Amino acid sequence: MCRELYGNEVEFRVYGEYALFSDVLTRPGGEKISYPIPTYEALKGILSSVFWKPTIEWRIDSVRVMNRIRTVRKGMRPIKYGGGNDLAYYTYLSDVCYQVKAHFEWNMNRPELKNDRNAKKHLSIAKRMIERGGRRDIFLGTRECQGYVESCHFGEGKSYYDDSGTISYGVMYHGITYADEARLSEDKGKMTVRLWNPVMENGIIEFISPEECEMKRHIKNMPIKIFDNKENFIRVREFGKEEEVELAE
Repeated sequence: MCRELYGNEVEFRVYGEYALFSDVLTRPGGEKISYPIPTYEALKGILSSVFWKPTIEWRIDSVRVMNRIRTVRKGMRPIKYGGGNDLAYYTYLSDVCYQVKAHFEWNMNRPELKNDRNAKKHLSIAKRMIERGGRRDIFLGTRECQGYVESCHFGEGKSYYDDSGTISYGVMYHGITYADEARLSEDKGKMTVRLWNPVMENGIIEFISPEECEMKRHIKNMPIKIFDNKENFIRVREFGKEEEVELAE
């Protein structure tokens, strides 16, 4: 889908007091530590909270780090699976602010929703939802890190890293490819975890697409939910069961 042709690009600013983009290596031990920069999946989740429909798939193009990267360590009491609470230390990012550029493409795994492929409609709704701060609550990596969204022009204002040059962050988590958004034949019908090597140039990180991630692993088989048009509702069929869920108009 051509962005220049359809004009399906959005730009916004997201900020908050704290953020926790968990390093996957620290999750099993309970002592969570944040990556220094947001992940592709986290930014896609933020945009999906602003506006989501199964007809479209959000693609994150780039992020601009506005504030100095700083961390703070907090003692937390997470709930234990066996009951009760435990004591753990989480390392958060503090006073975060990012400019994000993204666009949407049609989800071609949804042929049953082809009649809903109206680029002007979806772009208009998305921009309106950005101006209103999103349809659902915004979280910066985790639920306890409240975030806020507003419209902006990507590149405006001064970033702390405008003249920082090139900074490489090594191997990082990129995101998860679910079966309903899989494009490559080897990813069809599977849940796939992706990794990549991000590089920041003067405060800006250009994301590669999910299909360009060479480091990936298939976690499990996953069916695709089927959507049927029914006025303001659709039916979701999975594992032989049916339920009605409301579609965002």
